[in-house]
Amino acid sequence: MPLTPDPFRLLLPPLIDWIERTLADHAMGARPVASLGFRRLRQYFSEEQLAVAKVAAVEHVPVPPLTALGAPGFEEFETMQAAGITYLDTFFVGQRYAADESLHFHELIHIVQWRLLGHERFLAAYAAGLQSYGYRNSPLENMAYDAQGRFDRDPVPFDAEEFVAEGIVRL
Repeated sequence: MPLTPDPFRLLLPPLIDWIERTLADHAMGARPVASLGFRRLRQYFSEEQLAVAKVAAVEHVPVPPLTALGAPGFEEFETMQAAGITYLDTFFVGQRYAADESLHFHELIHIVQWRLLGHERFLAAYAAGLQSYGYRNSPLENMAYDAQGRFDRDPVPFDAEEFVAEGIVRL
């Protein structure tokens, strides 16, 4: 059953509170992506975006307790062993992925999605995509995986922020 706007609006405040607490709990360990020394990312994202985006390498990637917050049906998402996850302008990666430039690229795509869609629209689109298509086939994940695949295979850089903007128009 897809999330309807009214029940989703009830979920937003506790979910945003959880996200803000999680970001605050990890603020000291988060570093600007620009400081990591990844050379290729600079060919795809603006310097401003790389300076604003932050990453925290963690032992366990924090996934929101959606079921406990009142959104049943996300158990598979809650229990998957994610390599990374993004909230607002910060993403978390498992410590063993801290040097994985491709994963950082993928999560930066999500940061641009958050920025362009805003909190409520991003969360609504992500949740609806999970419910309708599952994790891997949800539209926002498809966009990130498509861009990541292009990043991994094609040596010719592209404007990743424009890629996301064009993809959002098609959502």
